[in-house]
Amino acid sequence: MMQAQEVCRYYGKQTVLKNISFTAYKGEVMGFLGPNGAGKSTLMQIISGTLAASSGIVSIAEHNIQTDPVQARSYLGYLPDRPPLYTDCEVDTYLEYCAKIHGVPAIYQTDAIETAKQKCGLQEVGGRVIHGLSKGYQQRIGLAQAIIHSPEIIILDEPSSGLDPNQMIEMRELITELKPDHSVIFSTHLLSEAYHLCDRIVMIFNGEIALDRPINTFANEADLEDTYVSSAGKLQPATVATS
Repeated sequence: MMQAQEVCRYYGKQTVLKNISFTAYKGEVMGFLGPNGAGKSTLMQIISGTLAASSGIVSIAEHNIQTDPVQARSYLGYLPDRPPLYTDCEVDTYLEYCAKIHGVPAIYQTDAIETAKQKCGLQEVGGRVIHGLSKGYQQRIGLAQAIIHSPEIIILDEPSSGLDPNQMIEMRELITELKPDHSVIFSTHLLSEAYHLCDRIVMIFNGEIALDRPINTFANEADLEDTYVSSAGKLQPATVATS
């Protein structure tokens, strides 16, 4: 569904991403695991089409995201690290707006909104103003806007960031429930989140991929942690987040 080839990103003389290559397959949950500052958010922006790569190619369903952005991005739903919310809107009004900008035909918008609300547990808050809702609900709304047009690929940047433990569990359950209908790519610095959600883990340190392996090749979560520390040590001093 998605392929990145030798993707690099520079800011002046600073290298943020170096020769990132991977292929994401239909129906899998793929997690980019690495410490804060490793380049994960920059990569999520590039593969979602919101930031241009300095070099390299990202293609989605064989459409180049830089030369054919409209077609490529039609396959995508994207939740950045800060949900793109209009907080003075009611939930239903905001989702209606999102359905329109994603090109959902008018006759299907009501169904699309209700389906997104059902998947994200928002049925009871449709008439509420967004700024009056908790961080957990705001993350759910951000996820709902990402899936409202039924994209084949969903990109999530640190979806559990800022959530309390119960909200983190709820978000992980939502991501698991999306798997049958979507391919999911997400970034995280939490080993436990990667271990329990992913079919495949890509470890990224200092802007480079250190390892790309299916989750079933790790004996357990402790094995994943040991591999993470070992891989980090090859490219930079280890920064390990296990909670």
